[in-house]
Amino acid sequence: MPGLGFPELIVILVIALIVLGPKKLPEAGKSLGRGMREFKNSLDGSHRDDDDDDDHRAVPVAPVADRDNPEAERSETPAGRV
Repeated sequence: MPGLGFPELIVILVIALIVLGPKKLPEAGKSLGRGMREFKNSLDGSHRDDDDDDDHRAVPVAPVADRDNPEAERSETPAGRV
């Protein structure tokens, strides 16, 4: 299969412009670039995401019941009463 030259790329871009329109073409290019970057990072084994900055924030953890104290796991109302 021969390589793509400049005239072939121009034809592909013109067809993409006709199909997607001038407003959607930049968004499609951005999505394509992100997809290629994620694919490349997955092949390299790199899991760094530039878009997700929320990963570095602390997440609150629910308290864990004390296993040495069985009364801590019981509910305040007896099981027989509603």
